[in-house]
Amino acid sequence: MRKSSPVKGKRTKRKRPKLPPISEEMRQFSAMLRQELITWPNTTSRPMFGFLGFYRRAKIFAALPVTRGSKTPNSLMFKIKAMPPNLMRRAVKEPRIDAQDKLPGGQWYSFEVNSEEDLRGALWWLNQAYERAK
Repeated sequence: MRKSSPVKGKRTKRKRPKLPPISEEMRQFSAMLRQELITWPNTTSRPMFGFLGFYRRAKIFAALPVTRGSKTPNSLMFKIKAMPPNLMRRAVKEPRIDAQDKLPGGQWYSFEVNSEEDLRGALWWLNQAYERAK
């Protein structure tokens, strides 16, 4: 809900988060992940705000950076609505998931990809999001 300004009838805009430009390395990682995700059954993608959103049928489950990162130049996002407790415990222990995103009731999580080794972890979390986007 938007906050009202002191002048009756006018609304103030929320500050939009600054989305950092992605690194060249992340551009390559994102392209590799994109090639994998698009092969998953019932998956489509659409551009959105510097990202490429991935959908399982009509439900979005991930956003890979094309020109902008979510939190850092090397981050992607995945969505898990009502994360199960066992998965939340794993997310809390995962250093590549931003600590701010580990709040109960959260839906979007950012994952940091700094090397090719991180792609395996990214795919695991993207798969978890995909499986829950039924």
